[in-house]
Amino acid sequence: MSAGTADFEALLREALTPVEPPADLAARMEATLVSLTELAQDELESWELSAMRDPRNWVRPVGAALVGVGAGTALVVLRVRGRHRSRIEKSSSLIELAGHTLADFAEEAGRVLPKR
Repeated sequence: MSAGTADFEALLREALTPVEPPADLAARMEATLVSLTELAQDELESWELSAMRDPRNWVRPVGAALVGVGAGTALVVLRVRGRHRSRIEKSSSLIELAGHTLADFAEEAGRVLPKR
């Protein structure tokens, strides 16, 4: 094996070393997703139905709806995924785990959806 090959392998091994994410990454992501969801809800609440006659006015509400749905879904998934280990410990079978996970999704979705 030549020196160039050994150097390439060392560089490749160094590049593929796992990197631990920052400890506060989940908290920062959750805060950002909550903020995006709230901003989208505020934007949707502020538009007037009478202004929707003109298709040029559809961009902002549609964009706000897409951002709100995307951020809300990601927020629910992030929170449910964070409690996955505790659900595994509480469940005695795969079906019970699926039931606990679905109940957790429903509970989190109810928290994220705006109260009306």
